[in-house]
Amino acid sequence: MCTLLATLAVTTLLPLASAAEPPPAVVSDPPHDAAYPAGMAYVRIPSHGVLINGVIYTASGAGPHPTMVLLHGFPGNEQNLDLAQAVRRAGFNVLTLHYRGAWGSPGVFTFAHAAEDADAAVAFLLDPATLARFGVDRSRVYVAGHSMGGFMAASAAAHAPQVAGLVMISAWNMAEDGKTLSPWLREEFADDVVPLGGATVEGLARELAQDTPRWDFTRLARELSGRPVLLVAADDGTGPAMHTLAENLRRAGDRNVGEIHMATDHPFSDHRIALEAAVLDWLAARH
Repeated sequence: MCTLLATLAVTTLLPLASAAEPPPAVVSDPPHDAAYPAGMAYVRIPSHGVLINGVIYTASGAGPHPTMVLLHGFPGNEQNLDLAQAVRRAGFNVLTLHYRGAWGSPGVFTFAHAAEDADAAVAFLLDPATLARFGVDRSRVYVAGHSMGGFMAASAAAHAPQVAGLVMISAWNMAEDGKTLSPWLREEFADDVVPLGGATVEGLARELAQDTPRWDFTRLARELSGRPVLLVAADDGTGPAMHTLAENLRRAGDRNVGEIHMATDHPFSDHRIALEAAVLDWLAARH
């Protein structure tokens, strides 16, 4: 799998951080700041009439701090909270959340609602009250996501020009499955809908099939162009679509696009430190 990325010219790929020399924030805690300690706060994010559940990990230091919205995939079994902690240790606040209907957030889960909730999370961070309460640097808000969350991150960044950059990790280009709705996808949905309030297999399949073009992130290049983008693929079939997005961005004039391929599974099970190192190196290059 991901044979396309394997054949790319070396110049199109960002170098992987050495396993022996990961960024300090991957493996070391920052010094304790007694005046401005790191912390964690439960937040309720307004989205279309309900308050969805979120957690913001706040960095130590006086701030204001660059801040990342980190969006989980479908249904959210892997939340990448180790990545959130590493990014926080690197001096960023990190906001994580559960979409409407997911894992106890009120409302009904649909893909359209998840996209709206991703937009709502960015709007929440950019609200003056949030900026002041958590020391968020408005000019340095990033959006990242894994799997379905990668699509949602691209969608949210496309809708919010204030977003400073985008990270997509094994992003699910949902349109590809919406075209076929193969039996394996419906079988997977049967288990995945369990923690998603109001969701059904047929309802989600119908949502993808009825508006397939909406779920194609390769079409977002024009809206994303001009901002740095990092695309991290695995051996899971996500590489070709992300490479198509990268090529579309380059055709739109964007030269600040990084692509990395890691020989691992969809949740990066044996490449967690490598994933954290790649994201932190990319963020460090922005500051």
